[in-house]
Amino acid sequence: MFVGYNIGGSTTGPAFGPAVGADALSKASAAGLFAAFFFVGAFTIGRRVVDTLGEELVYATTIFTLQTNVTVLFFIGGALFIGNRAGVPASTSMTAVGAIAGLALAAGELNWTVMGQIMTWWVVAPIIAFWVSGVIGRYFYARLNRRVALVQSDGPLIELDRTGPIPWVVPGPNTTRREFIGTATVVLIGCLMAFSSGTSNIANAIAPLVGSNDLEINRGIIIGSVAVGIGAFTIGRRTLDTLGNDLTSLPLTASIVVASVSATIVTLLSAIGIPASFVIIATMSIIGLGWGRATRTTRVSDIPSEDVPAASVGALTADEGGEELPSIGEEETEDIPAASELFDPSTTARVVLMQNVVPFLATAGSFLTFSFVPIFGL
Repeated sequence: MFVGYNIGGSTTGPAFGPAVGADALSKASAAGLFAAFFFVGAFTIGRRVVDTLGEELVYATTIFTLQTNVTVLFFIGGALFIGNRAGVPASTSMTAVGAIAGLALAAGELNWTVMGQIMTWWVVAPIIAFWVSGVIGRYFYARLNRRVALVQSDGPLIELDRTGPIPWVVPGPNTTRREFIGTATVVLIGCLMAFSSGTSNIANAIAPLVGSNDLEINRGIIIGSVAVGIGAFTIGRRTLDTLGNDLTSLPLTASIVVASVSATIVTLLSAIGIPASFVIIATMSIIGLGWGRATRTTRVSDIPSEDVPAASVGALTADEGGEELPSIGEEETEDIPAASELFDPSTTARVVLMQNVVPFLATAGSFLTFSFVPIFGL
């Protein structure tokens, strides 16, 4: 339950940080949705990942005794707690796999083939997330934002219509159709990310206990999911602040980009049986989008036509197939955000550092304990 509590704290931010940062959801609503969809993902597909971590990562499941399980879970939960207290969402998959691998390595039972496949995707997937989001932010965001610009209106997004015999949820009095659809989209994508988190992260809390037959899998899923929900409502608020507000400024359009890229990569990794580094993928997507937006240059297509002077030095004529350009130094730059508004280097450094330190602590602590403490008899 302590591990599940910290999973809820570290993964609520990546799933719903964009929606909360864009004021599409309150923190309490985000925590409730995360807990519900996490349970659905854990109960349906999550049991498959439990088998992967509980059986395939090690050659002999006999190393999972009640004593070793308690120790492994202690290092998983303890390392995640350090990250959560720092307000940085650490990767539960990397931390859990690291602690289990430390046990298996000390016992000489680590399956290096499976470990190599998992680690390769842990390196490749965040790089893909960063560059896909960076390219979108640098070259396509301005055009995308003009098409789906989602400016929140005053007043509630939705309200309850009680005029009919059955109360019905309808858009608020000032809510536009585009705002309603866009907000619903980013929330639904967050729910998909919570579902994906359940499919991969429930194993991090219960796989050793299920693998040693000390806990029945359905009971473990229920206990773990309840603990995750508690973590989402309590310590998860810290990671929601970090990923929704501190790391980068996310309007709703940017939230949709981040959530779409992250959910797609996590779902594809889950489909091929890789315990996804959910937190790092989402974080690197946010960093990539912020970097891309902060470094994009002014393009003629980004300048409103009414802001382009009627004549300018060196401009191509319409007959030459060009567009009239504003004089150098007179370009419209109001819509180009400053780097400091979108991409906080100090927060980014803290996030990247802790996301590597936390799994290292779990791995090193597990390996050293099982190698040099004689009571385990490995």
